[in-house]
Amino acid sequence: MSATPGRFVTLEGIEGVGKTTQVARLAEVLKARGIAHVLTREPGGTPLAERIRELVLNAREEALPPTAELLLMFAARAVHLANHIEPQLEAGRWVICDRFTDATYAYQGGGRQLSMDPIRQLESLVQGARRPDLTVLLDAPVEQALRRARRRNAGSPSDRFESERAEFFERVRGVYRALAAAEPNRIVVVDATQAADAVAARIIELLEERAWIS
Repeated sequence: MSATPGRFVTLEGIEGVGKTTQVARLAEVLKARGIAHVLTREPGGTPLAERIRELVLNAREEALPPTAELLLMFAARAVHLANHIEPQLEAGRWVICDRFTDATYAYQGGGRQLSMDPIRQLESLVQGARRPDLTVLLDAPVEQALRRARRRNAGSPSDRFESERAEFFERVRGVYRALAAAEPNRIVVVDATQAADAVAARIIELLEERAWIS
């Protein structure tokens, strides 16, 4: 176990805000500065959790009820935390994660309109006190973000979330913004309508402000 545990940084936002791009940009900066790190995603991140991801994202003839979707999200998260995230942090590596539990509040709580109470209970059960050290919320108007997502996915089949209507993503975005307002020290909103270079620079600035990198 490392004497200095790694940092846990998550990136959040609806489809089309550029999370994948910014995760890669952040990894480049950490590598250049000699900071040991791993990249991961949710749902997924380990072989078993990736199998659960397939159950959640792939459309099938049999419907997946919202409550079952919620439970699968936390089942994948429990595996991800125990088998990947916690060991990496204990070894002193940074963990950069594309989505985490804030996404569950936003997508299952906001998008699917489930009660927030069971989400909070599952969060406590699965995570204990573990929370990200910093969450970057990439925010953009739904219409603009979905246009980007459609261009990105042109010719590829949509998953169960990507095929949702704009109203679904308005609810998701609303919950994300409410979470950021409630936890401004952890969740920082970054304008994702800016050029990718400007967004990347702002994320690095956030790390420098916390004196995590120099």
